Amino acid sequence: MEAIKKARAMLNDVIFGKEEVIDLLYIALLAQGHVLLESVPGTGKTKLAKSFAKVMDGKFGRVQFTPDVLPSDVTGIRFFNPKTQEFELRVGPIASNVLLADEINRATPKTQSSLLEIMEENQATIDGETISIQRPFIVIATQNPVESNYGTFPLPEAQLDRFLFQIDLGYPTLQDDKQILSTYRTTDPYETIKATLSLDDIRHQQAQIKHVHVSDAVTDYLLALVHQSRQHPEVELGVSPRGMLALMRAAQARAAIDNRDYITPSDVKILVPYVFPHRIILTMEGSIKKTRMQIVNEIIEAVPVPVEQVSK
Repeated sequence: MEAIKKARAMLNDVIFGKEEVIDLLYIALLAQGHVLLESVPGTGKTKLAKSFAKVMDGKFGRVQFTPDVLPSDVTGIRFFNPKTQEFELRVGPIASNVLLADEINRATPKTQSSLLEIMEENQATIDGETISIQRPFIVIATQNPVESNYGTFPLPEAQLDRFLFQIDLGYPTLQDDKQILSTYRTTDPYETIKATLSLDDIRHQQAQIKHVHVSDAVTDYLLALVHQSRQHPEVELGVSPRGMLALMRAAQARAAIDNRDYITPSDVKILVPYVFPHRIILTMEGSIKKTRMQIVNEIIEAVPVPVEQVSK
């Protein structure tokens, strides 16, 4: 995990005060999940995604979503080449290792749905032909919540469920803002980023985290949290089996990054606020009185944390 540590340190020199968010990005990468970054404009969502991609020795693709973007602009298109007098397949920006879907909620539902197959199965069907996407592959999508009522299309639940994490970047602290002003006044740290993570290293680590031990106690705790989300009186739709598997894999990745070959209850508990909120739907009464995060906190508090066992 030395390469991961170097990559994290490099990003911390570019994006200030977001150490936890950067850790979550690498957890998602190793867990083969996708990330939805949500925050007000200008807080560094795109910068973070580009910097994260630059650290990897792979391909970077970007789609700036607007209402007129078509599904073929994302996946690709088959076109007629007059020179060869044949139809040729031109794959779109999905042929990458890191795909930045910038302002994804500006695209129409039809265009948004073009990502469903890619995010779930690492493949895309273009004009009847199935194209496999090389691993590692991660989608980092951004959206601005303040513009949710102006020419935007909220992501459907089926698409939200395919994101491992939904992360709110929020504003930097006063100290972080001061560091940003001091650093970016004369230089741009983004220009100094070098690729330190090879694709082979990432694929190896992705395979290794599947062997991180999950004890019966931790399994029962994870399942209790998931079922509590389904039984909560103010929740209409709880966490799906996909979300349950995502939480387990993310906890395994977190343990591996922490140089452990076993999961603790803390690994699960810390990740729940990023895995659950976008996967649950509140009842009408619940949505009036509380936010999703408040409900998730109630779910966490309702399930007792088992005593951590270091030994297997």
